[in-house]
Amino acid sequence: MLKKELNKTVLVAMSGGVDSSVAAVLLKQQGYDVIGITLKTWGFMEVGGAPKHESGCCSLDAIYDAKSVAVQYDFPHFTLDFTESFQKNVIENFIDEYLHGRTPNPCVVCNRTIKWGELISKADELGADFIATGHYAKLEKDSVTGRYKLKSNLKNKKDQTYALWGLTQEYLSRTLFPLADLNKDEVRKLAEEFKLRTAKKPESQEICFVADDDYERFLTERFNEKGIDIKTGEIMYHGEKVGTHRGLPFYTIGQRRGVEIAMGKPVYIKSISVGENIIELGDPDEIISQSFSISDINYVSVAELKVDSIVKVKIRYSDRATIAKVKSVTNDEIVLDLLETKRAVTPGQSAVMYDNEGYVLAGGIIEKDLTNHE
Repeated sequence: MLKKELNKTVLVAMSGGVDSSVAAVLLKQQGYDVIGITLKTWGFMEVGGAPKHESGCCSLDAIYDAKSVAVQYDFPHFTLDFTESFQKNVIENFIDEYLHGRTPNPCVVCNRTIKWGELISKADELGADFIATGHYAKLEKDSVTGRYKLKSNLKNKKDQTYALWGLTQEYLSRTLFPLADLNKDEVRKLAEEFKLRTAKKPESQEICFVADDDYERFLTERFNEKGIDIKTGEIMYHGEKVGTHRGLPFYTIGQRRGVEIAMGKPVYIKSISVGENIIELGDPDEIISQSFSISDINYVSVAELKVDSIVKVKIRYSDRATIAKVKSVTNDEIVLDLLETKRAVTPGQSAVMYDNEGYVLAGGIIEKDLTNHE
């Protein structure tokens, strides 16, 4: 976290989980005027898949848990309804990407448009100086360039900077990360010391609005609501039809389970053709990628990347950062050549580039696998 500034007001995004709870208390103890904000972005009635007992972010339990921390440590707490904006910016994007044969990362979109975009607007309304979250990430200001630099928290196995690459310099200049130098075990220990009711609360799931983790159910219901007819089609393997798919949005590049094709050997989804309504399967070596393009670029710790620069790149949340060379750079696109190959580079997912110290250089959306498998 950047050097603290006393008598400053900060809006803390409080999901009702242990991380954001500890973040709020730490800021309170450091002398900030804290205002807790729980973002109501969806409801079980709207997204379906509700368990018997509603839990997770946006549930009543989550709101009560966040409010209990605020009451306990004597700072105000409000629940703000961003459901309309979340539906427009996050859920609609999620649906549209799957319709176009891509695999989206809604957490990236939510961070940029809701947790930062909407929350900073609210901070301006309330006269607050900063916003803060419970992300495990470090933020530094370069004294020479004046640029805000985002860095991985290497103590935490979960690299949350992967989902933060879309944050602009303006957003980062208004941000505090109170958990910058902590790991999960240390945060839970602090939560117990602070006697928070969220101390032993389990981790929330990755895609919050798909409560039952059934993507096909969620997408099918949304398509039905919109009157979108999802057609079945051919599954091909080396030029021959080997089966019928349930609809392109229900599959993703690199998928093996759920394809329901018995080939007597491991096969994976190699490509998804929206125009032809075809899924093509391939052998393990056919989903190995050596080069791909990235669009929707946002530079973070640096103002630009140059051709032939060596970076480390992650192509999914749980991916290991591996070495790549910048092949070409334009305002709209970066092409990377992978010096260490990766499996199943997937259009729609985020590609995040780091340097050797863990600073986020830039990020973007994977556009196309450029590997020639012939």
